[in-house]
Amino acid sequence: MSGKRLTDSLNSAYLGAAQRMRPRGSRRRIVAYVESFDDVLFWRGVLSHVEDKRVCFEVMLPSRTSLAKGKKVAITNILGGKLGDNMIACVDADYDYLMQGAGESSRIVCSNPYVFHTYAYAIENFQCYAPSLHGVCVMATLNDREAFDFESFLRDFSVVIHPLFVWNIWCYRTGNFKTFSMANFCSVFALGDVNVLRPERAIAVLRRRVNRTISWLQRTFPQAREQYTALREELVRLGVRPENTYMYIRGHDIFDAVVSPLVAQVCEVLRREREREIRRLAVNDQQMQGELASYQHSISPSDFMLRKQNGFTDAPEYRHILEDVKAFVARIEKDTAREDNDKKERK
Repeated sequence: MSGKRLTDSLNSAYLGAAQRMRPRGSRRRIVAYVESFDDVLFWRGVLSHVEDKRVCFEVMLPSRTSLAKGKKVAITNILGGKLGDNMIACVDADYDYLMQGAGESSRIVCSNPYVFHTYAYAIENFQCYAPSLHGVCVMATLNDREAFDFESFLRDFSVVIHPLFVWNIWCYRTGNFKTFSMANFCSVFALGDVNVLRPERAIAVLRRRVNRTISWLQRTFPQAREQYTALREELVRLGVRPENTYMYIRGHDIFDAVVSPLVAQVCEVLRREREREIRRLAVNDQQMQGELASYQHSISPSDFMLRKQNGFTDAPEYRHILEDVKAFVARIEKDTAREDNDKKERK
């Protein structure tokens, strides 16, 4: 006798059969598989917006028998043929959304009605959402002074890298990614230390690097001249504009190479400012030491707060996810109401 359990072979049809045995009026449970532990909180936040008295979700990893995870496991290996009205997959878009069906993974992400994706490259991009970053600094330092204009900086950053981003997408769509890969792209836009008092200097240096790389790509791929403009316009239709490009580049690159170091620098400025204020206002050394200890106990590492924040829910990409999930739930609720009516009539 095999050691395999029935629950290891769950699929949407199995869950649907179980749902039909539920009491009339009880909530319909839909399983939502995600790629990794880190994704559970994000997708729980998304799905909680659409849960109601008829529908609820349970977010889990795609394998009950191993720690295997990742997009391929979530939508291909483990869930092949198993998705349906009672079982969905929630994944990072990566470049698959922008590839628009060029490749098997992209076709699944773009066309399968039971696969929901982030539109932005990954969850890390939402954590880097510019309007939320001041709030992250406040959470990390308990200092509400706006010491840096994150929105202006990331807008300028995005405008500068946008032409090179289009080139990167072109390389992936045409199979030339080995010549100019995501890693190559990241090596161009990684900023290093930014002077938060003169951020325009970092943007100027970045602009020179981007222009040099574009000149090299134009010499390397002269055949791309006609395709480039059409691709740029297509990306705009998909939501990628010059000013929001940072939401669509590889998530851990924008997080690790740009936003996290920048937020850390701003938080250091705010933390030192708060500590100087405590030293200035303390009436004696004992009070100063007590207040400093209390403050240092209350603050948190900026990278931790960056990963735990949820100030991105007004991002256009996030609203797009919600629209997709709401449309799915609306259809499910209509089917559930019909099933409940059928049960009532049979009685």
